[in-house]
Amino acid sequence: MQASGIDIYLVPSDDPHLSEYTPAAYQRRSFLTNFGGSAGTAVIPSETAAAAMAAQEQAANGINDGSSTDAEAAPATSAFLWTDSRYWNEAGLQLDSSHWVLQKQGLPSTPSIATLSQGIKAAFLDAQQGMMIDNDNNNDEQLDDQDGEEAEAEEVVLIGELVLVSENLVDAIWSDRPALPLSPFRVHPLDYAGVSWQDKVQRVREAMRQGGAAATTDAASVVSIKKKPPATLAVFCTLDDVAYLLNLRAQGDIYTAPVGIAYATVSMDQVCLYCDPAKIASPEVQQHLENVTLRPYDAIAEDIVAHCAASKRNRVWLDQSRSNYAICQAIPTTSTTLKQGQPPRQPQLLDGQNAIVPMKACKNRAELEGMRQAHIVDGAAMAEFMAWLEDTVVNQGRAVSEVEIDQQLTGCRAKQPGFLEVSFETIAGVGSNGAIIHYRAKDPSDLLKYLDTNNPILIDSGGQYTYGTTDVTRTWHFGTATPEFRDMYTRVLKGNIGLDSMVFPEHTTPGFVLDVFARKWLWEAGRDYGHGTGHGVGAALNVHEGPMSISPKWANKEILKKGMVISNEPGFYADGVYGVRIENLLEVRYVKDEDNIKAEEENAAAAAANKKDKEQLAANGDQSKKPKVAVPGEKKYLKFSKLTMIPIQKNLIIMDLMSKEELDWLDSYHEEVLAKVGPLLPKDSPAMTWLTKACAKIERT
Repeated sequence: MQASGIDIYLVPSDDPHLSEYTPAAYQRRSFLTNFGGSAGTAVIPSETAAAAMAAQEQAANGINDGSSTDAEAAPATSAFLWTDSRYWNEAGLQLDSSHWVLQKQGLPSTPSIATLSQGIKAAFLDAQQGMMIDNDNNNDEQLDDQDGEEAEAEEVVLIGELVLVSENLVDAIWSDRPALPLSPFRVHPLDYAGVSWQDKVQRVREAMRQGGAAATTDAASVVSIKKKPPATLAVFCTLDDVAYLLNLRAQGDIYTAPVGIAYATVSMDQVCLYCDPAKIASPEVQQHLENVTLRPYDAIAEDIVAHCAASKRNRVWLDQSRSNYAICQAIPTTSTTLKQGQPPRQPQLLDGQNAIVPMKACKNRAELEGMRQAHIVDGAAMAEFMAWLEDTVVNQGRAVSEVEIDQQLTGCRAKQPGFLEVSFETIAGVGSNGAIIHYRAKDPSDLLKYLDTNNPILIDSGGQYTYGTTDVTRTWHFGTATPEFRDMYTRVLKGNIGLDSMVFPEHTTPGFVLDVFARKWLWEAGRDYGHGTGHGVGAALNVHEGPMSISPKWANKEILKKGMVISNEPGFYADGVYGVRIENLLEVRYVKDEDNIKAEEENAAAAAANKKDKEQLAANGDQSKKPKVAVPGEKKYLKFSKLTMIPIQKNLIIMDLMSKEELDWLDSYHEEVLAKVGPLLPKDSPAMTWLTKACAKIERT
């Protein structure tokens, strides 16, 4: 740092693609701090800067309220770690307090990185680490975490002058840094993708002609919000965007996510994939990408620079909130003198949500069929697992560890056709561990518990299949539950049913409007849960996918649309005692079946028409024709259709709290589960016996 003239070095948690799960080679913050949590920012000041920051902190916090381990006594050589409340305990145990000061992000008394850094002349942002930059010095974007909990994005601000250096300072001291993963790409079949990558590229180009329009799976509806100059290059930085665009998948680069490390760009005459050549060595993949230009992984930034330099009229479409700092800085800034504090202008930048995000969020017919099938086989796996678990705990009287539960459940999923891996690390929390939102059982561990008939267990798990992705939570109890537990269980179930049963108008309903229906019954009892109610889910892609969510925080105004897949997961957590969560994945559909059929027919016809238009444009050399725009008609209404096919435990329900309509809902759901999952199970198997009993109609008084 001294040799480079750097006062502060920022080390975030992200990889260059802002992935939810970070490969070991990019876990620089973890290497530096020994803190293993998934969220946090390390700040390493020079000795001079550390002294200034310590003085600033003492001036700002007469009483720190525990926002650091010992703020007043922090030596001038200290470095700092900011992390949110999910990880305070973990960070406190793992940080070496002789070198690191924990800043408890979210407490009113905890200073921001910017506040603590006042007076420092320059700061450095590691350009090869993903970091979201907010030019307004405030970032209120919300990120859905693994369990639907919405955590505030790490606060990132411009502090002084950002200085780029040629060598990553962490890598220079990380002698045993793991190699970057080189898992090969595989072709995602058209039977599962539903749309060829060539047609997806065409839709991207249609949106580019309109200056960064909102592209959807509805090929007739590509509508620009306001007139902008055409984009000449679209850049895709997140791994699921690249995988979706080119109908590619991989296994091993990002644990539990079927994506590969790569970038992609689309211009009007070229599609480029930036990755290591080893990833496309397969003849099948090479044939699939026959008309795609392969570029070195590290060439992405220099290619953007060259594109901008080729013509001042060139415009780059880039979603800066989903791109790393080096990519954002590749687009030149204006030389015009600006007012103090005003961010530099980038006249060649079209900053906004890219065309892939809405296309990916609204699943097509083939993707939805794959998702439905994945949830049916997932239901068969869960029936086999639950038959084993109940027999082991109840009949054999053996206590089962959380780790063994995880292993057995994964083993049952692995028997299903097309299973690849889990879609996230299984959460199996017995008793008080069920109240830990991000619990992960490990052996050995002081937290490890064993399931018997005295405690409940919360199991949140999912699978990645070649044709779909699953995510489900159930809470089970094989003994006699307390009245309080049953009360909370029933209220959580009522919230799940309340959200599931909603009917809402098309085009006008963001997720936060519906969130109250999941919390209503808990609120009536003076209870609540601290995470979001729903996150999007990818089709044979990431288990957490935007841009939509269901949350009490109204910052996300993304409208719910037909074809979206979203979770419904209300819960309640008695800290140190138990946790309850019931989660189903839902498909957004029109209320009227004829509207669903009509929409699919119109999309197919529009796609064919646009393909014909493309051929005519290519023949005529005319790139100016606009795509057809759908004409609004009678208002349509949407509803949710259940994807998850796993029973809900009935004997925990307090019947007096349930309405007839809610009990009818439960009976109807179990009838559907039995009808769809039953045919996959041997007739006289323990799994079929368990499923039949679990799906039996509720006895009503």
